[in-house]
Amino acid sequence: MASGWNRIARRIRVPLGFAFAAFFLWLARPTPVFLAVSLVLVVPGILLRACASGYVKKNAELTVTGPYAHTRNPLYLGSMLIAFGFALAARSLWAALVLAVLFAAIYIPVIRSEEEYLRSVFSGFPEYAAAVPRLLPRIVAAPTTGSAPGRFSAALYRKHREYNALLGAASMYAALILKQVFFK
Repeated sequence: MASGWNRIARRIRVPLGFAFAAFFLWLARPTPVFLAVSLVLVVPGILLRACASGYVKKNAELTVTGPYAHTRNPLYLGSMLIAFGFALAARSLWAALVLAVLFAAIYIPVIRSEEEYLRSVFSGFPEYAAAVPRLLPRIVAAPTTGSAPGRFSAALYRKHREYNALLGAASMYAALILKQVFFK
């Protein structure tokens, strides 16, 4: 049952995100102040995702440098910052609660499934997992014994199409501003 839900969760997370965006916009009651304050979460989330995508070489190597030296899941952490930033912009407790439930239902099994895969493919994963927290980042980067220091790669950023997070956030802010202006 758990592995079945893991497969389903991985497949539905993106389409579910679009469905949640519609629900979110319906509930949203944005104001200029809350839109501005939400940037405190959204901008770091976008930057974290951008940075992480420029380090990760999916399925080719265990990435342990850059943001991956602070948290094993910087992309998911970035997504959470963005999502909860928008929940703040929406001024909707319901949107925040539904979002928290969806993140738990989708991302906990996805992260566990990905960790099982990494553990089976990369022999250094257990040591890495022992040194680097799953989600909430450590302040000081974990030591990267035996691995070459990684560098941000703009080519990887483009390959992973992470600019879509920035475009999506800009679109969401545009929709919130339109709602605030025209549907008070």
